[in-house]
Amino acid sequence: MSGRAQLMWDEAVTRYDFGAGHPMDPVRLALTRGLVAAYGLDRDLEVVAAKPAGESTLRLVHREDYVDAVKAASADPGAAAGSYGLGTVDDPAFAGMHEVSALIAGQSVGAAEAVWRGEAVHAVNFAGGLHHAMPGGAAGFCIYNDAALAIARLLELGAERVAYVDVDVHHGDGVQAAFWEDPRVLTISLHEHPRTLFPQTGWPQETGAAEGSAVNVALPAGTGDAGWLRAFHAVVPELLAEFRPQVLVTQHGADTHFEDPLAHLAVSLDAQRAVQLACHELAHEHADGRWVALGGGGYAVVDVVPRSWTHLVAIAAGREIAPETEIPEEWRQQVFARTREPAPRRMTDGRKPTWADWEAGYDPDDRLDQAILATRRSVFPLRGLLP
Repeated sequence: MSGRAQLMWDEAVTRYDFGAGHPMDPVRLALTRGLVAAYGLDRDLEVVAAKPAGESTLRLVHREDYVDAVKAASADPGAAAGSYGLGTVDDPAFAGMHEVSALIAGQSVGAAEAVWRGEAVHAVNFAGGLHHAMPGGAAGFCIYNDAALAIARLLELGAERVAYVDVDVHHGDGVQAAFWEDPRVLTISLHEHPRTLFPQTGWPQETGAAEGSAVNVALPAGTGDAGWLRAFHAVVPELLAEFRPQVLVTQHGADTHFEDPLAHLAVSLDAQRAVQLACHELAHEHADGRWVALGGGGYAVVDVVPRSWTHLVAIAAGREIAPETEIPEEWRQQVFARTREPAPRRMTDGRKPTWADWEAGYDPDDRLDQAILATRRSVFPLRGLLP
């Protein structure tokens, strides 16, 4: 293993563009890449542009008829009329859609290959994490499910146990669906409760056809740093210790943030960084350091997403950025030039997140603790663990 991390990046991923006014603004990718460069992190990383995912790779997860439908909509966007989830308000068809979606998928697949083969200790694709796409349809701003494709490629290469941890505010439904019957994959998703947020799935009782292979923590709307971190640490480490993954794949949607316009959690940038650090540590503790880290949702495209994912890249590169660090002026000028919005000044929201450890006890009348306990009771006994 080289010991260096890889950053998967091709400027062309910014062509993943559903059009003016759509929340998934590709400027968030360009600004993140710019902030990574402004901190000089390229010196600590190998920047790699992987090839697009080809037909055989896409079909590891997606049906052939769906791939054909994406190609047709890509060639003639006006003909997409909602079939296969294409041409909808969430997923408008656009020219070149297949090509750029396959390119993003290729970056995640390339990250998985590099980590599995020992070419990199960690690999990050912050353009990825498009976790809602289903085997036979687009959903939730996602055309191809790069996270599921990366996992499927790991299995194809010989991995026997892959863990997927998703901390996006939305349930990682597409990845769960892809591996619902596969005991080689453990999917864990922490998300806002399905009563109050798309895609209205991810209930704690969803435990997989391979009983205990799917784990869902449905958090009450309004959950902040202390509750979010408490839930993560009450569920994820114990399950990973039992499962013993050979590779850890994580999805770091930044839409848990209190400024995100599409959801209702109240998590800070500092808590997001704390979970990124925890995932890095868990990869070393349980998966010999093999860590594939992906982006995901996040619609506060100036203030939140670039800072959150730059922290992620820095952690993977082994050069953590202290939260109080001032943001380079060159990047702040770039933000204003591109968006006419003021840029943040530091890599922090000024929070110092803490949480109460689950082992110290729980409050049966507390909504957050009820959510954690529902998950532990649903899944832990299936894996031979005490709830």
